Amino acid sequence: MTAGRGLLEGKSTLITGASAGIGSAAARVFCREGAAVTLVARRERQLAELTAELVAAGHRAQYVVADVTDPAAMAEAVSAAVETYGALDAAFNNAGVGAEPKPMHLLDENVYDSVMDTNVRGVWNCMRAQVKAMIGRGGAIVNNSSTGGLVATPVSSVYIASKHAVIGLTKAAAAEYAAHGIRVNAIAPGSTRSEMVDDWLGRQPAMEKVLLDSALLPRIADPHEIAEAAAWLCSDRASFVVGTTLTVDGGWTTR
Repeated sequence: MTAGRGLLEGKSTLITGASAGIGSAAARVFCREGAAVTLVARRERQLAELTAELVAAGHRAQYVVADVTDPAAMAEAVSAAVETYGALDAAFNNAGVGAEPKPMHLLDENVYDSVMDTNVRGVWNCMRAQVKAMIGRGGAIVNNSSTGGLVATPVSSVYIASKHAVIGLTKAAAAEYAAHGIRVNAIAPGSTRSEMVDDWLGRQPAMEKVLLDSALLPRIADPHEIAEAAAWLCSDRASFVVGTTLTVDGGWTTR
C-alpha cells in the first residue's frame, strides 16, 4: 500500500445500522480511510444529517433508508452502492437490536422473533445480497457480533443466542466463499457507548461497575474504537484473515 493512503482508499463500502453508535462511527472512520460509503438504516433524518456532514467534509457518501429484515430492501441497498460507485468492495453488517434484560421465562414471546429477525436474519439478508455483488471480483464482509456471541454475558438470553448465531453464519459463509476471494469475518465488541448499551445500563446502573471490574481495560469503549477494527478487517491489510471473530472488548473475555 502506498504510504499515506488510507486503509480503504478507493473502495466502495456499505454499512448497516449507520444512523447512530458504532454504525455512524464506522461511517466517519471508513471515509477517513478513503472509502466511498453507502449508509443504511431505518431512520432517514439521522442518515441524511450524517451523509451531509461527510459530503461537506469532502467524502463520497450516500444513504439508503432500509430495514435489514427486508431482503428486497437490502438487495436495493447493495445495488445502490454498485450503481453509484461501480462495485461493492466491503460491507460492515452492524445493524442490531437488544432486548430487555429479563430472565427468559419473563420475556414476552414476541421478543425472540424481533431480536432474531434483526440480528440473525438481517445478517443473512445482507450477506446474500453482498456476496452476489462480490462473486467474481472478491471483497470483504464484517459482521458485528458481541462478546455475548462468545460467552454468556449479563444480558438477555435471546440477544446472546442471536449473537452466537452471527458467529456461526460468519464461519459458514467464510468457508463457502473464501475460494471466491470473499473474506468473511466478525467482530465481538465489548460494552460500547451506544443507544442500546446506554439504555441497558440505565435500567441496571449497578451493572456498569460489574462490567468494568471484569475487564483488563476498565472502561466502556468509544464507538470509534470498534469501527477501527471493522475498517481493518474490511481492508487489504487483513488479507489473510478469514472466518475469524476479533474481540474488541478491553480484555473482558480473557478473565
